[in-house]
Amino acid sequence: MTFTNPVHSDNFPDPGALRVGETWYAYGTNGPAGNVPVLTSPDLVTWTPVADALPQIGKWATAGNTWAPEVIEGPGGTYLLYYTARSTKTNVQCIGVAEADKPGGPFVDQSDEPLVCQAKEGGSIDASPFTDENGDRWLYWKNDGNAIGQPTYLYGARLSADGLKISGESKRLLVNDAGWEAHVIEAPQMARHDGKLYLFYSANAFDKEEYALGYATCEGPLGPCVKAAENPILHTSPAAAGPGHGFLVTTPGGESWLLYHAWPPSAVGSVAPGRQLWLDRVDWVDGRPVVKGPTVEEQPAPN
Repeated sequence: MTFTNPVHSDNFPDPGALRVGETWYAYGTNGPAGNVPVLTSPDLVTWTPVADALPQIGKWATAGNTWAPEVIEGPGGTYLLYYTARSTKTNVQCIGVAEADKPGGPFVDQSDEPLVCQAKEGGSIDASPFTDENGDRWLYWKNDGNAIGQPTYLYGARLSADGLKISGESKRLLVNDAGWEAHVIEAPQMARHDGKLYLFYSANAFDKEEYALGYATCEGPLGPCVKAAENPILHTSPAAAGPGHGFLVTTPGGESWLLYHAWPPSAVGSVAPGRQLWLDRVDWVDGRPVVKGPTVEEQPAPN
């Protein structure tokens, strides 16, 4: 089987993904399909829209700005959805967590307060949970400093065993100090490959062709982390503009692939078609992730 990009041609920004049984679930930023639009796929290539995973946001939030959701398996057969929404109290973006007994939801956020809300740092967005090999749970996010003219940091913190609370102090892992990153780094994802930790992230203006994706290597879940010299590893091509907000997945066959969004070069910043869903292979060369993309040529499907 082969495929060509994009794998979903409608607007589907900020994808996060999870495989349950034989089905892949992708979760995206809010749009006409709901607070948390969901796509399902048997193979990462053919995607079908399903119902809104979060029909009602938390009581602490105001509807309309529900961004960058990601889901992990929780304890006892549950699922945990981490999402960004506008705090009614602080009027900045903050992070919440919701629970469900199915990966497609409906998820319910029972808290009266957000999980993370750094109001003095512009807010908190792009929550990304990570369950390590030993079962420890961690959460990564960025402060929304660019919204108030401040630096942006990627943060990490340990989660409680049930995944519903921050356990211990948060730690700054990276800051936007490289030229290609400009005023913002965001969209963190921690992943472990061959025993090593890699913190993927995106940087620059999301609605510009300069948006791109890089990574850092980390000594532990809370660092220290060192940015790769070859960053960015995914950037604008003649086929796709501003690729980023990637999510690394591992297939049953052990392959690494990156789901990410990108604009058509002729429609950067558009509402329609907007940021389409792309999929490209990741090869590991001497411990470094190499993204084979953005690729528009026909290529073998994931195994």
